[in-house]
Amino acid sequence: MSNPYRVGTSWHMTPSTHPTRHNWTAYYEAVEGRPPRETLLKALANFEAEPSGNTTQPRLAVDLGCGDGRDTIELLRRGWRVLAIDAEQKAFERMLSRSDLQPSWRHQLRTQLMRFETLALPIGLDLINASFCLPFCPPANFPHLWQTIVAALNPEGRFCGQLFGDRDSWVQFPNRSHQTREQIIALLQPFEVEWLDEEDHPGVTAIGEEKHWHIFHIVARKQ
Repeated sequence: MSNPYRVGTSWHMTPSTHPTRHNWTAYYEAVEGRPPRETLLKALANFEAEPSGNTTQPRLAVDLGCGDGRDTIELLRRGWRVLAIDAEQKAFERMLSRSDLQPSWRHQLRTQLMRFETLALPIGLDLINASFCLPFCPPANFPHLWQTIVAALNPEGRFCGQLFGDRDSWVQFPNRSHQTREQIIALLQPFEVEWLDEEDHPGVTAIGEEKHWHIFHIVARKQ
């Protein structure tokens, strides 16, 4: 079995970023039309590889920080029920106006406007997807946020998403959450880590700002 813990810069995913100053309109325009994130695709592939992977009972996912819905749409396309959560009403407006949101999928989709500071999740989730959003939780609220995520997942449910490391250039912002590799390993103790990839390199954000990226891409199955 291959080692799920990998350090490097060769992974082919281009970081999908959020704007430094919360210019959400510019961000949504910059990422419009991009495909679902690789972490989500890996998690879904792992579900489908399991003996129960082709169950006729729809699974339930939460898409945290759903944005314009690039991951939500993929989940709906595969027959999942989705609770899409974001702190920006504009995100839902863009998601619900997408041309690839099929009318027949709408009964599978719920949206909820909510901030990480007050996040509450239903219990019994099969998947929590958090693509490039958890670092935007204020550090004082992050422990409760992570506990909420872990508690909401079913045994054998999965978390997929990103955390930012301590060498990321956004660590200078006091309202952002960053972790060392050791802290991330500790956060993942309730899980079997299926994939953990670390990126540490200079680059640019989706809206063209220079930035040093220190990202941990995670797919993990709750024990």
